[in-house]
Amino acid sequence: MTAGDPRTGADAVTTAGAASAPQSAIDAIIAAFGDHRRDDYFAGFAADATFVFPTNELRLESRAEYEAEWERWEREDGFRVLRCASTRRRLQLLGDDIAVFSHDVETALADGDGEMVSRERETIVVQRREGVWLGVHEHLSPHPAD
Repeated sequence: MTAGDPRTGADAVTTAGAASAPQSAIDAIIAAFGDHRRDDYFAGFAADATFVFPTNELRLESRAEYEAEWERWEREDGFRVLRCASTRRRLQLLGDDIAVFSHDVETALADGDGEMVSRERETIVVQRREGVWLGVHEHLSPHPAD
């Protein structure tokens, strides 16, 4: 992604030095999600990643569980991501192999009932595994202003 990309807010964070690799991985996840590139989005997560969403009663315990849920949303509801914008971004490096990214995200979605926009806060934890930064946890919460 290039600086100034409204989907990722890339210009909101300086990604110099050690922070550039995990930030690039996170930016790729966000861009793939915002473009509804499902395969690219899930490729950014480890197989054992966990996911917590306000719309799901239980934590999803693996990437495969989330992929199955996503496919169900598409099949039953006509789910489609139209775009997303990331703001108020913060990346925290926790050692050499773990980073925590938090931001506000506004997502335009479509389903069988039409289009809607959701505003949430999101945390993505990434870990370097065999030289590759992968998401290992994603947590979405409703934005308190909504």
